[in-house]
Amino acid sequence: MIQAKNLVKRFGDFAAVNDVSFEVPKGEIFAFLGPNGAGKTTTMRIITGFMPATSGTVTVDNLDIFTQSLEARRRIGYLPENPPLYGDMRVEAYLRFVARLRGVARSKIDEALEHVIAICGLTDYSTRICSQLSKGYRQRVGLAQALIHDPPVLVLDEPTIGLDPRQIREIRGVIRGLASDRTIVLSTHILPEVSQICDKVVIINDGRVVLEENLDQLPAGTSLEDVFLGAISKEHRMDAVSAEDTLEEVGAGHS
Repeated sequence: MIQAKNLVKRFGDFAAVNDVSFEVPKGEIFAFLGPNGAGKTTTMRIITGFMPATSGTVTVDNLDIFTQSLEARRRIGYLPENPPLYGDMRVEAYLRFVARLRGVARSKIDEALEHVIAICGLTDYSTRICSQLSKGYRQRVGLAQALIHDPPVLVLDEPTIGLDPRQIREIRGVIRGLASDRTIVLSTHILPEVSQICDKVVIINDGRVVLEENLDQLPAGTSLEDVFLGAISKEHRMDAVSAEDTLEEVGAGHS
């Protein structure tokens, strides 16, 4: 459903994303895991068509996100780290507005609205003003806007960041409920998120993929925390060895 090949994103001399490749099959919950600043959000913005890559390719449902952007983006629902809400609008009015932007047929807007309000737990909040909602319910509205056009692909960037434990549990439940008929890409640095709801994990560090693994193939007794720390530590050791080799070469050149 999603295929990224050799993605690179540079800002001047800085490579925020450096040769990142991965595949997400249809119906899978895929976790993009890494420490803060690893390049997760930049990669999310590239695969959803919100940011161009310096080089590399992305296809969504066999559509090129760069050359067939409109058609590819119709197949994606995107929840960025900060939900794109209009604070002075009521929830129902906002979702109707998004439905029109996403090309939902006028005759189907009521049905789409009723559906996302129900599955995101917003039935008692549809007339509330967005700015007056708690952070947890703003996240729910963010999910609803991502789902309003019934996309087969859902991309969620840090969907539970800043929530309290009860709100985190509620949002996880919503995501699990959406997984049966959608491909979901979940970007996070919260390990319990991944181990509880995801099928596969890619760990990224300093803009590079350092591990790609199916969670059901992890060795028995191995925690995701161990895997994560091991992958990050291995990457740092490799960088240190590379730096030492470079210094040795420089030293040899001056001897």
